[in-house]
Amino acid sequence: MAGALDGIRILDLTRVLAGPWATQLLADFGAEVIKVERPGTGDDTRKWGPPFLADITGKPSGESAYFCSTNRNKRSITINLASTAGQSVARELATRSDVVIENYKVGTLKRFGLDYASLAALNPNLVYCSISAFGQTGSKSGEAGYDAMIQASAGLMSITGEPDGKPQKVGVAISDIMAGMYAANAILAALLAREKSRGGQYLELSLFDSQVAWLANQSMNYLVSGNSPGRMGTGHPNLVPYQAFATQDGFLMLAVGNDEQFCRCAELMGRAEWGQDERFASNAGRVTHRGDLIAEMESVFLTEKTSVWLETLRSNGVPAGPINTIGDVFESDYAAERNLVRRLKHGLAVSVPTVSNPVNFSGTPVSYRFAPPLLGEHTEEILRELGYAQDEIKSLREAHAV
Repeated sequence: MAGALDGIRILDLTRVLAGPWATQLLADFGAEVIKVERPGTGDDTRKWGPPFLADITGKPSGESAYFCSTNRNKRSITINLASTAGQSVARELATRSDVVIENYKVGTLKRFGLDYASLAALNPNLVYCSISAFGQTGSKSGEAGYDAMIQASAGLMSITGEPDGKPQKVGVAISDIMAGMYAANAILAALLAREKSRGGQYLELSLFDSQVAWLANQSMNYLVSGNSPGRMGTGHPNLVPYQAFATQDGFLMLAVGNDEQFCRCAELMGRAEWGQDERFASNAGRVTHRGDLIAEMESVFLTEKTSVWLETLRSNGVPAGPINTIGDVFESDYAAERNLVRRLKHGLAVSVPTVSNPVNFSGTPVSYRFAPPLLGEHTEEILRELGYAQDEIKSLREAHAV
């Protein structure tokens, strides 16, 4: 069964995470993605390990788990974009593509004749997306940036961590991932607009801008109040109680979202009077008197084990959950029920696990066609599709163009 983006070809000139995350998502939805990599080395993340995939002998292969997390359903071609012949191959691919997505340093692809203006002249229907650290314009446009520094400079680390502790980054490269999600969403919108107007367009976004955008209520908390939010550990700036609590044998996460849930929670904790206390009866009151309420709740939660509290709360409609390790998640019955892990045949003759795309379509299902590719695994295949003869491919290799 065809995917939602069946027939859409994407030329992927990205590496590391934001761009590859976007193109993997689009590939899952059925798009053909051709990943262009540097000959000899490829995407930097191929070496970001351990852990590495094991080869058929059981030894580490040099293919990192990191790379595999974001490059399934793609074909890899190696092209030296600094060479004239390599640029020619890339232009040919762009003229036959619906989308080009890149995350090179601002201005680099213009020097190679692979910028939007150059390619749109050859392919007016092209949707071209540029992802950068700080955008294509402005005083910081020439600066490079990785996820951690964006988490720091765009505000996220200032609200992550314990109040009396050091600023913390999130445990996954969330600035990159969210920029990739914005990029994929924008590309889909541009493709839809193209269907209506029959024209392509240029899209650009930055990690910095996208992180500021997805700070959501925290950004608005500042814009409305003029006060910069601070670190609150697991607590929520606008909801109470909404945080982790220690129990007799561990921790649980309580997520009370309204006054009715709070009253029910209070009753289950043997403190029904909290629901009538003017300090705690409304969420606004609970936020104002956060310290008083949390101190009392902490002492009550310490009287029982986590499993007892979770059964009591969840069976009565109060949102609460365990604090699972990633291993706990994948080893759970729920993970099996939801088919959260798939296995794909890899070029090293091993089966590689991959995390399922969370979207379920009724008519155009997500596909799991290819494992993350070996470096240049599909170079000759793609060149032959472009019409290159074997002697021409040989010449390109000898010239170090591919």
